[in-house]
Amino acid sequence: MTIDRRIQLWSALVAHAADAEVGLEHIGATMVTVAGVTGVAIAVRLPATPREAVYASDRVATELEELILTLGEGPSVDALDGPVLVSDLAHAECATRWPAFTDAAMSAGVRALFSLPLRVGAVRLGVMDLYRDKPGALERSQLADALVLADTACALLLDGQSDRVPSGRFVPVRARPHHPQVHQATGMISVQLGVTIAVALMRLRAYAYAHERRLGDVAADVVARRLRFESDATGGE
Repeated sequence: MTIDRRIQLWSALVAHAADAEVGLEHIGATMVTVAGVTGVAIAVRLPATPREAVYASDRVATELEELILTLGEGPSVDALDGPVLVSDLAHAECATRWPAFTDAAMSAGVRALFSLPLRVGAVRLGVMDLYRDKPGALERSQLADALVLADTACALLLDGQSDRVPSGRFVPVRARPHHPQVHQATGMISVQLGVTIAVALMRLRAYAYAHERRLGDVAADVVARRLRFESDATGGE
């Protein structure tokens, strides 16, 4: 990756923003163009709480993040330690590695998924997910461009090191929870069962998966006290 190519990418990013401040939506739009993907989602990893989607380019990207949050598996979960690039989810090894996620993601319209970590040094901030509605690997140049834009998103999330982009302004991102009830329900289950937040989230996910429901819908029942988790059962009313 040459400095000239970086400048070209940042120029494309600023062009997408026009006269507005550069935001995650402009990074997403630029990513779709340069990486040849269908859509983009960005999720942050919050300490001791479920991951939070802070950007999704379209309905399928939103559904993809819902699936990852509910099931707790998939390329995006594994990408915290490095890029996970899946050119075709229909490959048998995907079903073996991510049995619950693979069929659900393909049913949602995802056929290829490229998950890139957002990190600075040892700090793991989150993941950027790029999906295609048809199988196909990223070309070397597309991956290189995607990694630069992922670094740019990371800078944006870390409150705008604006010298990373030669023009345009970064907007500090305050990641508002898209699923506040999941956080609240996890805390309630933690108290009900006397377990850690991490274990409470596992129990919430297990209940949602076993009953074929969205995590957010189950969380809403917990918060509304229509559903209570007992220490001697997976969860029940």
